[in-house]
Amino acid sequence: MTILCVRFQLPPAHEAALPGLLGLLEDFTPVVQALPPDAALADLRGAERYFGRDAVELASVIRVRALAHHGVDCTIGAGPGPMLARVALGEARPGVTCAVPEGAVTEFLADKPVAALPGVGAATARTLCEYGLDTLGLVAAAPLSTLQRLIGAKAGRELREKASGIDRGRVVPDGVSRSLATERPFTRDELDPDRHRRALLSAAEELGARLRALDKVCRTLTLTVRYADRSSTTRSRTLKEPTAHSAALTRAAYGMYEALGLQRARVRALALRAEGLDPAEQASYQLTFDPLDEKARRIEEVADRARAKFGPHAVMPGSLAA
Repeated sequence: MTILCVRFQLPPAHEAALPGLLGLLEDFTPVVQALPPDAALADLRGAERYFGRDAVELASVIRVRALAHHGVDCTIGAGPGPMLARVALGEARPGVTCAVPEGAVTEFLADKPVAALPGVGAATARTLCEYGLDTLGLVAAAPLSTLQRLIGAKAGRELREKASGIDRGRVVPDGVSRSLATERPFTRDELDPDRHRRALLSAAEELGARLRALDKVCRTLTLTVRYADRSSTTRSRTLKEPTAHSAALTRAAYGMYEALGLQRARVRALALRAEGLDPAEQASYQLTFDPLDEKARRIEEVADRARAKFGPHAVMPGSLAA
């Protein structure tokens, strides 16, 4: 086992802690890939040789250090490749590392549902299940021509390889998280568009505050609407300029929501994700002479100082709308 997939048990809205936790992994290896919002891959081949311990033993040390230095528990999967480590993570629990058994990769995968493979979405899994291919063992045993006819030539070949335990992936160092996300679930399926908009306002203000706390700006905003029947709709919008300004994020969120034209939709939750994060000092801004916009930015600065002094809930998301 040379690859670890680590998921940190971060409280909601604490992705700002991820860079420090990635630094903990980098104490063991420079080959660390962030998996936003709360996970990472680490290639420990060099660390195993240097420390004279295998990856599962090093995972125990990582878990203890995460608790001691950051107060964060974690679940860890280990495997010979990134894909297998991520599948193992699904079987892991706090305090116990799940490792793919040496020499028994196909047996480990055989009874797993097809959706357990990273990259297999709901639509692909549904198509395969309709034809009785609901486990990875059945997929691995299916004729390649059958899989290619169902999901396409390239996808079928890659799926059969992965289901057979062939992991061609590698850990690609990418630094800190490139996205931030927040969700607003409703206590009951919500029909009221005004409540939808208030939830979006709250989510956009939270994202803006978190971006500014990290000195980041985002280039893309993604809206996901989850419905009562568990289906969902996702829309993305590239912003006119990279921003952490809550008002700009709110306008983009409202625009995507209104473009959906929802009519009496029973909404279970709304989620926003800020993507394409860059350092704020590297961003360029269009000068504005709008006094209302300037006032909003000054209010944001005051609210950010209050959060920094008294905590993240000193100014509740949504309160700046007043």
